[in-house]
Amino acid sequence: MKLIEKSLNWLDQTTNKKTRVLAQRSSRRGFLGKVSTALLGASVLPLLPVARAFGAEGLKEIGDPQSCDYWRYCALGGMLCSCCGGSMTSCPPGAEPSPITWVGTCRNPVDDLDYLISYNDCCGKPVCDRCFCHRTERDKPVYFPAKANDILWCFGTESQAYHCTVALVIGKA
Repeated sequence: MKLIEKSLNWLDQTTNKKTRVLAQRSSRRGFLGKVSTALLGASVLPLLPVARAFGAEGLKEIGDPQSCDYWRYCALGGMLCSCCGGSMTSCPPGAEPSPITWVGTCRNPVDDLDYLISYNDCCGKPVCDRCFCHRTERDKPVYFPAKANDILWCFGTESQAYHCTVALVIGKA
């Protein structure tokens, strides 16, 4: 019992000393400013871009990613990065993904479920002239640009030169 009492007494004294040192070195306004900044930063955190492939973990797939008939490419219009030195989820070396994307909904033949697919153009290199794919399943006209695959999406990148397109699974539709 005395050991616990001694430990609590030590904890009280240490906390008291550290709190007094902190109070001498900072002001209430400074403390409130830091707390406000932390709260504002935490509230903005969900608005930041996220890794787009988070819905693909453990996803069973069949088919050839270098074929236009691959299930993820149901709304893709462009060159397949999987034929141009990249993969279906990553740009080839020297190309950077555009932060602006269009989205499609494709059915996975393995589980017969619909998935949201984010199509990201890879920019900064000359256009890759292999594996052209133009599938328009569920495509919307250009007046609905977020779902149109006829627009080059190389905005927000260092170069607006289109190279190829990747298809990232965002999650279940």
